[in-house]
Amino acid sequence: MSVLPTLGTIAQAAQEGGLTAAELKNNNAATGAGLAYGLAAIGPGIGIGYLVGQSVQAMARQPESAGTVRTTMFLGIAFTEALALIGFVVFILLKFA
Repeated sequence: MSVLPTLGTIAQAAQEGGLTAAELKNNNAATGAGLAYGLAAIGPGIGIGYLVGQSVQAMARQPESAGTVRTTMFLGIAFTEALALIGFVVFILLKFA
């Protein structure tokens, strides 16, 4: 589903008097916040996928260091996932501010 037709529909309804200024502001805030969180979730998703893939490759090449690689992988996943949580906090702040 594309966002642009939805925004066009909202703007058209506002021009016709179907939405008040406060409702239009709330709709725009929700749309912007949703897009912001969607974009904020893309980076950590790619990062975690790359991290796990490289860790599996390292464990396959040197099985004797699998424990160290696994520990480092989980630390990297935790730090990368923190970025997604920060994006979620920004989403909440945009939504309710």
